[in-house]
Amino acid sequence: MSTSPTGRAASVVVLTIATVFAGMLGPLQSLVNGHLGTALADGHAAALVSFGTGLVLMLILVLARTRTRDAFFRLPGQLVRGEIPRWNFFAGLCGAVIVLSEGVTVGFLGVAIFQTSLISGMVISGVVCDRLGIGVPFKQAMSAPRVAGAILAICATVLVVSPNWSAPHMIALAIMPFVGGLLAGWQPAGNSEVGLLSGSMFVSITWNFLIGFVALGLVYVVRMAVSGAHFTLPGTWWMYFGGPLGLMSIALMALLVRGLGLLLLGLASTAGQLIGSLLLELVAPAAGSSLHLVTVIGAVVALAAAAIAMIPSRHTAEPAVLAQPAEVRRG
Repeated sequence: MSTSPTGRAASVVVLTIATVFAGMLGPLQSLVNGHLGTALADGHAAALVSFGTGLVLMLILVLARTRTRDAFFRLPGQLVRGEIPRWNFFAGLCGAVIVLSEGVTVGFLGVAIFQTSLISGMVISGVVCDRLGIGVPFKQAMSAPRVAGAILAICATVLVVSPNWSAPHMIALAIMPFVGGLLAGWQPAGNSEVGLLSGSMFVSITWNFLIGFVALGLVYVVRMAVSGAHFTLPGTWWMYFGGPLGLMSIALMALLVRGLGLLLLGLASTAGQLIGSLLLELVAPAAGSSLHLVTVIGAVVALAAAAIAMIPSRHTAEPAVLAQPAEVRRG
């Protein structure tokens, strides 16, 4: 039975609102991981806890079924044989950088500056990856709107860090999520390829968490050997929810994309991330910080940059090698 235009429009509105709320889970995850990093006095340890909880939950889901369990255990052999370009198997390193930057910087920067810097980096990364054909069926020309979106993204980052020009260490901290956003462009492509190879995005997400956790763990072991760092677990129950919040966001986006499409989903989720980060900054600001007007303006500019950069441009003649991207961004 066909749906009336009014019904379809109402459905899109409801799904868009749901996507905005789903996008708010990202800032909430950043807030949890930021407080975790502050509580442990170690952002690196906080990233390990966040990735570890997400990994445990995904392993429970994947190992419970024979098909996904077998697909997961085949991945190491497929990596060794190079059945797909090997870099696809290490996309989880991008999520590790983002979650690490949450634990290190959010306690100082606040959620709003962190999210705006992260999204700005992702906008630029998306424009470049589309041009190079990473994670899309066709390469897209570097059109004027896309260049404008990338420039606006840089402007957004400059705006949100401008109140801290007198504190160079704060500028350096803001660069960390921006770099994480720049790296995030190829993560969905890698996760998508692993998902196609294994026949399950659940398997791909689990592998993503595993790679990020192992990388963070190996570096932490080196830290323990060199500097005598000691790993401790948080004593507050809600500080373990960073990983599950990330998983919940991934699951909701995977469901909502069917009704909205990637363009509207991306814009609505970005709006949710920025709105959520501003609300959290009002409710739970970072110690010693306050919400500046330029931070709000910067968030709006970042949203505009994302909207402009999402405008499709003409395809170039050469098709890209990789398949469509998945919704996985971080651990």
